[in-house]
Amino acid sequence: MNWDQIEGKWKEMKGKARTSWGKLTDDELDQVGGKKDQLVGKIQQRYGLEREEAERQVDDWAKGL
Repeated sequence: MNWDQIEGKWKEMKGKARTSWGKLTDDELDQVGGKKDQLVGKIQQRYGLEREEAERQVDDWAKGL
């Protein structure tokens, strides 16, 4: 699934993201609004990951949708 589709269906995708990254709050996921860069940043911040690792996780997650 590409990011335009994910952004358009973010309310549905938010639950799947919450399953993958349980440390993210509903408010944080609302702030992301389906934007890849913001999701990567929140994951990086919450999990203490390097940007490249957070991007890899997000890309793998999007491929599995």
